[in-house]
Amino acid sequence: MILVLKKGVKENQIGEVLEIIKKLNLSGHVSRGEECIVIGIVGANIPAELQGRFEGLPFVENVVRISKPYKLASREFKGTDTKIDLKDLSIGGKELTVMAGPCSVEDEKQLYETAVGVKKAGAQVLRGGAFKPRTSPYSFRGLGKEGLELLKDIGQKTGLKVITEVMSLDAVELVYRYADIIQIGARNMQNYPLLEEIGRFDKPCLLKRGLAATVEEWLLSAEYIMGKGNHQVILCERGIRTFETSTRNTLDLSAVPMVKRLSHLPVVCDPSHATGKWYLVAPMAMASVAAGADGLLIEVHPDPDHAMSDGPQSLTLENFSMLMKQLVPLAGLLGRQIKGGQ
Repeated sequence: MILVLKKGVKENQIGEVLEIIKKLNLSGHVSRGEECIVIGIVGANIPAELQGRFEGLPFVENVVRISKPYKLASREFKGTDTKIDLKDLSIGGKELTVMAGPCSVEDEKQLYETAVGVKKAGAQVLRGGAFKPRTSPYSFRGLGKEGLELLKDIGQKTGLKVITEVMSLDAVELVYRYADIIQIGARNMQNYPLLEEIGRFDKPCLLKRGLAATVEEWLLSAEYIMGKGNHQVILCERGIRTFETSTRNTLDLSAVPMVKRLSHLPVVCDPSHATGKWYLVAPMAMASVAAGADGLLIEVHPDPDHAMSDGPQSLTLENFSMLMKQLVPLAGLLGRQIKGGQ
């Protein structure tokens, strides 16, 4: 249920509504738009008579029941697009955000060389894994805290924001201290205790779509985070598992405009994990932008042939630079821009 409040509503009146909601053991979430203020009410067993009670308040313009199972992530709750603001970086809106870097942080030299290269080409965010979920327990699984320290240090030196993945409840606070954006991997999309824990932190998070998740399941996972108070959620389409074996996954580009129709949250695409082949990354990156994606998450490595993880899908610095040169005019044709792009 959402309450659309009249223009000029006072803060004490908003507080009155939130107090009523709290007494019913429900959660109230305030969304302040340019045109109006909306309060979303979520929880189990919302009393039917509550609608009439709120409609009787003089400062309530309208009361609408949200039919979708996800509430806070829905367009009904917020009609305007959400923009995630990180000081000098905005994710969503007219700007396209490019997040680039190695799958895994291997050492200082590798990360610094990559960071300088992707920054020069126009990326705004440095991606890199300190904790890596691997199919085989014998594969390289990251440097842990040392990797986080390298990411933060090199991010500050190059002026890049940092995004990295968190895998467990006990690592959330640690990753929070080092990252600008917390990434939730595909395998953890339905790790509900982890989602709720991240929801308690005031920091943007990127939620990857699960390996075989429906769009509705994906948005419900976002709801777990938002329900705990963190509305700074970025959705990431990274390909889903299908019968096709010629690519690592199948990039579901139709999910981008679909999600943007259903939800106000920004959506980015990860063509690296979606295809698993470096030579498919550039065309699928451009297709993602054409489909309406708000940004891209791309794996880049100075020497992919010797990468400790995901070398076959990683772009060289030269290939990444070429891709950025192609993306800038494409973004312009679509009425968008890449801040820092060549």
